[in-house]
Amino acid sequence: MYKGKNILGLIPARGGSKGLPRKNIKPLSGKPLIAWTIEQALASKYLDRVVVSTDDKEIAEISKKYGAKVPFMRPKELARDDSTTSDVILHALNWFESTGKKYDYLALLESTSPLREKNDIDKCIELLINNEAAKSIVSVSKLESAHPEFNAVIDKKSGFIKKVDGTTEFKVLRRQDIPDIYFFDGTIYISETSILKIKRTFCHKFTMAYIVPHWKSLEIDELSDIICAEALLKSKLSKS
Repeated sequence: MYKGKNILGLIPARGGSKGLPRKNIKPLSGKPLIAWTIEQALASKYLDRVVVSTDDKEIAEISKKYGAKVPFMRPKELARDDSTTSDVILHALNWFESTGKKYDYLALLESTSPLREKNDIDKCIELLINNEAAKSIVSVSKLESAHPEFNAVIDKKSGFIKKVDGTTEFKVLRRQDIPDIYFFDGTIYISETSILKIKRTFCHKFTMAYIVPHWKSLEIDELSDIICAEALLKSKLSKS
């Protein structure tokens, strides 16, 4: 709780991931991937409850082992490849409301972003609740080599390159000469639940940005990401 506001931490983790099968419980530096997010959420000063939404019994048991609550099993129809995160969130909120429990804010924490820290969660909560005009906050990270100014498309007929906007006026630019652009890195999403129900998204005109360094933005989608995360965690732990 922060300033009298009840805050739910929700970690979605379905069992049927395709790119990296069973990725939510793949080992990462000695513990299942999802355990990193669970421990970060439990270490937050402000999250009132940390819940895992899953359709998978093994994920549920591992989540409970590391301290998360699994008060319900996610319906199979909400664990398909085409299931939306917003439907998963609304299912969780509706389930709690059916038991008489309402939350003022919801923090969505993806298990595939294991490099966030507990302070990131708490800073986001403080920034959002202390800004009367804001309704949600999302984490972003600065684009570096993938900046649109450094990209091109290939004409299918000629084989010649063009800029993404179709023009061919290429300029040699230094990084300091181009505007900063950010991408949604997936580390943290927080919103007032009332607005989340209406918008069904965290991103709208009342959304704040929380900038995270590039190394924290690593998202686990394939085996090489786990290898990179292992190296980053090893480096981080050696300096602590």
